[in-house]
Amino acid sequence: MGTIKNTYSITIFMFLMLIVLSIQSIFIGVIDISVADIFAGNFHEINILLISRLPRLLAILCTGVGMSIAGLIMQQLCMNKFVSPTTGATISSAQLGVLVCMIIAPGAGILTKTSIAFVTSILGTWSFVFFAQKMKLKDAIMMPLIGIMFGNVIGGITTYFSYKYGLMQSLNATFVGDFSLIIRGRYEIVFLVVPLIIIAYIYANQFNIVGMGENFAKNLGINPNVVMFGGLSIVALITASIVVTVGTISYLGLIVPNLVALFRGDKIRGSMLDISIFGALFTLVCDILGRVLIAPYELPIDLIIGILGSVLFIGLMFKKLSPAKKIKVKQSKKIETINVMKSGEANA
Repeated sequence: MGTIKNTYSITIFMFLMLIVLSIQSIFIGVIDISVADIFAGNFHEINILLISRLPRLLAILCTGVGMSIAGLIMQQLCMNKFVSPTTGATISSAQLGVLVCMIIAPGAGILTKTSIAFVTSILGTWSFVFFAQKMKLKDAIMMPLIGIMFGNVIGGITTYFSYKYGLMQSLNATFVGDFSLIIRGRYEIVFLVVPLIIIAYIYANQFNIVGMGENFAKNLGINPNVVMFGGLSIVALITASIVVTVGTISYLGLIVPNLVALFRGDKIRGSMLDISIFGALFTLVCDILGRVLIAPYELPIDLIIGILGSVLFIGLMFKKLSPAKKIKVKQSKKIETINVMKSGEANA
């Protein structure tokens, strides 16, 4: 009972911190705005708030929530805690889609770019999952390593064609994760994250069951291939919308679900709220750091998350691969299997 209370206390604390920092984020920038001037009807400051600061905040929150949930779904479906859009070639494939759109339709709108990036990201992710399943890897660290190498191959293809068509400079500017260019009218595609997360929550139990193994899912009357395709499609669409709008945000989908799992467990439906809040909070904190460290200049958020994420990734890797941790994981998987079987019977 005490553990449950502590868990909810952490959730409430994170939510309150998210509200406080969200309000603070609105008033951080080169141009100062104040609450008094806004309520006094200062037209200039109200414009800054509505055109730049508020859209930026909403984009940050959607990005943090979306990439974190995308990482959670990939980890569950692939049965590996080190798989994410970063280590599963999803982001690299979406970048290739953006390049294809820039070559064949230079004046295309953001919706067209997102659609093409979605197609390439789902193809790249499915290719990675297909190869990983065929190789039947037993070592947990091998799957993300293969994903990183596969992503680098796709990245090499993207770089080659960007040089060939003289788009290297434009591509680099597009792919650097940065919220400084977010303004009203250029970010709304990230709102796709909201309905996709609702769908993910509805099918959370199916994702959990497929994560237990193909035979286990079939015994409960679930088609693992259909669930896998649906889950990876959600991941690909979230990733595509964020890459097109914001750029590349590395490691976010990898570290957030793992950190939340330390105190909330591995069940998707039970941890989605905490992962969403912590993902948004972590992204917001990194964005604020990027704005204040060398103010009035700004560091890209991809740089901040990349530094923190790589350190946390190494720490999580050593923690997950320790012998004592492996014993605990086996025990927790047995408990989770029992719980999933009970929920499957209840749903039936």
